[in-house]
Amino acid sequence: MIRLRKIYAGLFLLTSLAANAQTYSLKQAVDYAIAHQVQVKNSQIDLQNASAKISEIKAMGLPQVNGSLALTNNIVLQRAFIPAKIFNPAAADGELIAAKFGVDNSGFASVGLSQLVFDGTYLLGLKASSVYKDLAVKSVTQSKQQVAENVTKAYYGILVNEKRQGLLALNVARLDTLLKETRELNKQGFVEKIDVQRLDVQANNLRTELENIERLQALSYSLLKFQMGFPMEEPIRLSESLEKVELATFNTNAAGDFNYANRIEYSILQTQENLAELDLKSIKAGYLPRLVLNANYGYNAGANAFSDLITKQWFDNAAVTVALQIPIFDGFSKKYKAVQSANNLQKVRQSYSLLKSSIDLQRSQASITMKNALESMKEQKANLDLANEISRVTRVKYQQGVGSNLEVLNAESSIKESQANYFTALYNALVAKVELEKANGTLYID
Repeated sequence: MIRLRKIYAGLFLLTSLAANAQTYSLKQAVDYAIAHQVQVKNSQIDLQNASAKISEIKAMGLPQVNGSLALTNNIVLQRAFIPAKIFNPAAADGELIAAKFGVDNSGFASVGLSQLVFDGTYLLGLKASSVYKDLAVKSVTQSKQQVAENVTKAYYGILVNEKRQGLLALNVARLDTLLKETRELNKQGFVEKIDVQRLDVQANNLRTELENIERLQALSYSLLKFQMGFPMEEPIRLSESLEKVELATFNTNAAGDFNYANRIEYSILQTQENLAELDLKSIKAGYLPRLVLNANYGYNAGANAFSDLITKQWFDNAAVTVALQIPIFDGFSKKYKAVQSANNLQKVRQSYSLLKSSIDLQRSQASITMKNALESMKEQKANLDLANEISRVTRVKYQQGVGSNLEVLNAESSIKESQANYFTALYNALVAKVELEKANGTLYID
């Protein structure tokens, strides 16, 4: 009885904590996880990086403006060697003069503008960056689906344990009542002491099992919090029950119409194919001429004294250049890059058949697993109902003095075993439901 009081005290404490806890339906739990799970947050950061990458590539096509300012002190001027006859006709043939050209101090200031007019690889790079962003968006979706799957399984695990915990508590209460009645019968001399002891052992075993389930339930809540990205120290409560989960009417037919694009893996492969195609086109576009416009405007000055650079006049200069860069020979570098890119594209395209076969297999397996799980759950439920009826009849017979104590204990053991089998089958069916939704690409995400 002391252990039973501890169990009920623990249940009361959990109930008190749950009263102040936040309540979540399955959808709300998934939504919370999508908003707080690190896995999703990281994929969203990758999406932000993809957007920034697009802007970076676009910036390459915008005017590039640079300014420069340089003040130079020529500590030792370099000399140029010229024939001496230029300045002195009487100089000997071959005589050279080491002459200084330039000034001791010079200054230069300019502003330059460069504008890319045409570059085939740049245009394809813009397209590829948009496709890359699309890939990042799909990666976010894939992360959300994985989080939704994990949260759903953890949520269902708590619901199943909660139901099992309730039934075990009823088992304990029923056995305690029977134990109390048997003790009274023993005092009156109608049953032997060993009958009381057998029931006492059975009751203790049930209480131990109930305590184990309670600890497992606490662990299940921790798992759900982890999958949701929910603070571990805060209490949480679930608003749904197993009765709300539709299993019997769940469609297990894997032969119906199915769009492979519903699976995020297939959609990601399509995007990877687009990227591979653009990569090959970009390499081939490297053979096209590149047109660049450059403009420069600046000032320069020279003086023997460094301070004169500030006071003396600076002279301006300007230039505009249109450069057409024509690739002629690169040692076959682009040729071999194109071969590698074409091979990568072929690998991606060959992956379609493998992915389709894999998806078909997953859908078939998930459908069969779901059908088997539903059938097993149905059979175990029938066994549980039968075990309950046998227990009821056995107890009536025992109370009327026409049944044995061992029959009652065997019936109680059968109930416990049937309950364990039923809840195992029920959880397997719920997991199979999630796996089938995942295989069909219909698993819920916001």
